[in-house]
Amino acid sequence: MATAGPDRPSVDVRILGPVRLLVDGHHIALSGAKPRALLAVLVVNRRRAVPKTVLLEAVWGDDPPPRAMDGLYAYVSNLRTVLRGAGIPDRDVLRTVDAGYLLDIADEQCDVGRFEAARARGAAAARDGDSRTAAACFAAALDEWSGAPLTGLDELAFAANFATDMTERRHDVLVDRIAADIADGRASAVIGELTATTAERTVDERVWRLLIKALYVSGRQADALTACLRLRRNLVRELGADPQPETVDLEDAVRNHRVPAETPSTRGATTRDLPNIRRRAWLRVGDGERIPVPPSGLRIGRESDNDIVLDDARVSRKHARILHRDDGIFIRDRDSANGVYVNEVPIRADTALSDGDVIRVGSTRLRYGANEEPASPA
Repeated sequence: MATAGPDRPSVDVRILGPVRLLVDGHHIALSGAKPRALLAVLVVNRRRAVPKTVLLEAVWGDDPPPRAMDGLYAYVSNLRTVLRGAGIPDRDVLRTVDAGYLLDIADEQCDVGRFEAARARGAAAARDGDSRTAAACFAAALDEWSGAPLTGLDELAFAANFATDMTERRHDVLVDRIAADIADGRASAVIGELTATTAERTVDERVWRLLIKALYVSGRQADALTACLRLRRNLVRELGADPQPETVDLEDAVRNHRVPAETPSTRGATTRDLPNIRRRAWLRVGDGERIPVPPSGLRIGRESDNDIVLDDARVSRKHARILHRDDGIFIRDRDSANGVYVNEVPIRADTALSDGDVIRVGSTRLRYGANEEPASPA
């Protein structure tokens, strides 16, 4: 692995913001979007071989020009020239491997690697009950960000997917840091931050639970109950849903002046420890394209304001909803006329979905997946 030594300059690549290459702390210019996209794909896949075909798709999209491969060779050669000019042994760092290329840098040599390492340390500290260390590690992870991931490359599909994925990870780490701060006795200090976050995440129950708890332990019971009411209204208006059981239990504890019971998140297990389905979940209608399940979930029905509109006489106007919950992805029947079936079994309540489940609404079948996408640059 190529690392800095006594006579070797240090490399630092940043992609959690604009793509930047730094050598010994000095910014090395990379002209053009395509060279930056090439470097970004290699960083995302650091220490793994990336096939040339994957690089072509990442840099040029689904329809590369006839001479795109020549262009790829030119961009790789230019990147090697830039590294060599900065005193980096380019053949050690950017290696040619079977059918592709490999960027041989350590996690600490890129911001995305440092972010993930700090997040993992924070999660481990949280599990051990060391809230102060957890909060510091999560804060260090957040400090690696300098803007929207891969700024300026969002017209490329791989960049847009990576940005969506990492932005959701950043949100999870932010919430984990706030939870650790509350557990460490700093509830009052995070109320403003939580209030701003709930304004953006109007039905994110984990964030709302943290706000309710922070208000309550800060001696503001009335404000905590007002937050409970606002969350209930948001859920009904936006999802047609009731609060999760954990939220109901917390509201009951606040109303009756009881110490809120610890949930897995307050005991140290963070949302990042849950199965990594939140960023991979998708639905497919028949043989159509995969439809990612966003954090807000998906509404399914016949009316045009649904996220998935089905032209099926047996589908109700507002038929079903796919929901994110702390313990996974669930489907809910929105009081449809003909019911919702998972693997041909009618559901009676919110039902957890597993990779490969077949959902039937009316006469239409949808497949749910939470597996990894086929080999891709991100």
